[in-house]
Amino acid sequence: MAGNLSRDTGAGPDTGPGPDTGPGLFGPASVTWQMHGDPMMWIAGVRALYLQALHPRAVRAVLQNSDFRRDAWGRLLRTADFVGTITYGPAGAAERAGARVRRLHAALTAVDPATGERYRIDEPELLLWVHCAEVDSYLTVLRRSGFPLTDAQADRYIAEQRTAARLIGLDPAAVPATAAQLADYFRAVLPHLAAGPEAQEVDAFLRRPPVPPPLLPARALLWRRVASLAYDALPPYAHRLYGRPAAGPVPTRRRLVAVGALLRCIPARLRWRLPPGHILRAMARLGPGSRPSPYKLRGQTVILDAPGRAQRNNGGDGGRWRRRG
Repeated sequence: MAGNLSRDTGAGPDTGPGPDTGPGLFGPASVTWQMHGDPMMWIAGVRALYLQALHPRAVRAVLQNSDFRRDAWGRLLRTADFVGTITYGPAGAAERAGARVRRLHAALTAVDPATGERYRIDEPELLLWVHCAEVDSYLTVLRRSGFPLTDAQADRYIAEQRTAARLIGLDPAAVPATAAQLADYFRAVLPHLAAGPEAQEVDAFLRRPPVPPPLLPARALLWRRVASLAYDALPPYAHRLYGRPAAGPVPTRRRLVAVGALLRCIPARLRWRLPPGHILRAMARLGPGSRPSPYKLRGQTVILDAPGRAQRNNGGDGGRWRRRG
């Protein structure tokens, strides 16, 4: 779980005063709970970075206010920690993480170099762009990689994420609640997007992030493929704006399915031991029945697509889930 260009959350572990024993803001029956435990969230997070950088005011706010260039890995891990906290942490920890983000954003501004305008980075327009780009990336990458999700469950996920939007300072009523509303939002914002100098800087950074010399072979072998796949998974208009070619939708989907199958072969409990470890803490708090699993999205007694009725799913883009993770 990673990938938010606009916020450096500073989110910490699930500790401190507050209601820290319950299921949290989403709970084990939610679509969010199942999706955010999937390893393809990391690819989706990089796609979100690419997409978020196409909003000139949003990316400018990041580059003027953060150490993104010098501490990109730390930033990604802090974002993953934030997403893990609000997904799997108790309600008190999630609310505190959101409050930290809102306080941080409220204190920061950015300057448009062309006009000299100074603006707050917590403008609703900017927060909404970052939120929608992230939600769209998570849904797109997971579904195209074979994660089993019906259209109704995708709508439910988008609606659930209005809770995350509230935590960063948005009015949930002003946030898309269905895939149709999300598509309408992107059509409306498209004329305002551009791959200016700041977006090109992010693009160059994501293609060749700075690493210590011993890790240069790993960057060439692994990271280059991750960044390439995330870029190829962007919508066509993003490729046009960046001015770089991309693989077509069919080969991209095949690669997403292959990478998803490979990552899901890694035992879940091993994956979940990596930082920030929120899933294992949630299972310790709530019991083994809270284990995230895509199969829970298929069960009639767990998550229904309509009252009393569970729909069969095709995994999104025609892909089917074949392996237990």
